[in-house]
Amino acid sequence: MMAIAFGVTLLVVLTSYVFYFFAVRHWPELFEQPSLVPNGPEWIWIGTTTLTGLAFATVVGVHLARRILVPLNSVTDGIRRVAEGDLGARAIAGDRSLGEAAGLADDFNALATQLQRTTEEMAFWNAAIAHELRTPVTILRGRLQGLAEGVFTPDASQFRSLLNQVEGLTRLIEDLRAVSLAESGHLHLHVQDTALDAEVESVVDFCRQAHQTADQRLVLDLQAQSVVCDPVRIRQALLALLDNARRHAVPGEVLVQTRQENGWCMLRVEDMGPGIPPASASQVFRAFRRLPDDGERAADVGSGLGLAVVAAIARAHQGVASCQPSVKGGACFELRWPGTLASAKRAHDAPASWKPVAMR
Repeated sequence: MMAIAFGVTLLVVLTSYVFYFFAVRHWPELFEQPSLVPNGPEWIWIGTTTLTGLAFATVVGVHLARRILVPLNSVTDGIRRVAEGDLGARAIAGDRSLGEAAGLADDFNALATQLQRTTEEMAFWNAAIAHELRTPVTILRGRLQGLAEGVFTPDASQFRSLLNQVEGLTRLIEDLRAVSLAESGHLHLHVQDTALDAEVESVVDFCRQAHQTADQRLVLDLQAQSVVCDPVRIRQALLALLDNARRHAVPGEVLVQTRQENGWCMLRVEDMGPGIPPASASQVFRAFRRLPDDGERAADVGSGLGLAVVAAIARAHQGVASCQPSVKGGACFELRWPGTLASAKRAHDAPASWKPVAMR
């Protein structure tokens, strides 16, 4: 529109100079007595200039309208296709010099991409959840049917097996709940001053009593100091890390370490192998994302939710979960969160000294 206004104005000004230059030289008698009413040549000049300006404005306006309508029509068509279920529809931005129209097309494409990604993730989650629930439910159904038909003897071992399956289902449901709440931003914490070393020892003792680490030796290197966290969620994260080490790490030593450094609380679990490729380290904390496992442990790969739960708990604590190569040749999983939370009772600003209280 600015180009049209500038072009018409320039046309009028330039043609005025040209008209009066020739008119004064060829018809000087017409301008000897100035008048407010245009004379014949001036009417011709005004009409010609007006028609020329209208033609120029029409040509430029039509061209501009076509350029504007390309992204707008594309967005309209894309919205219609998305409403019909075609989530792969995208708009054409067209001429990038039209910033607002191109920006509208880009925003629509970003919205359609996010909608498509969310839909695909939802479908993936539904399929993964159904897959994870199918195995324990099938086992429970088969065992119960066998007990009802007298195929299995109703002894203590059968009931323990059923109880293990129920406990696995309960843990799977709780993991799904934690990850879902974290994704929606509703994983609320009950933060308090917590003796982290005592919480870690209780989880390790539980794993030992449950014979979950029979082929691995848990070594504790704990710092005796109160930290600010949700103890229930931290225990859940540590249990997931130890279960991950039990399923995937080679037999040997598993180091569990706690530290406070520069106002940050840290919980580390380090194993002796086989480790995780650096290219895959960023993917292990995504739900239902499993790395190719070795043949010996392929039948015990877990639900694929454990490390996602760890990452969710870390984010809820305003922290981060990470995975780095271990100096022992394995993987070192670290859960790090700030020592001061908005809802905590007091802050931990000074870095703490390293005072291990247990080495086992």
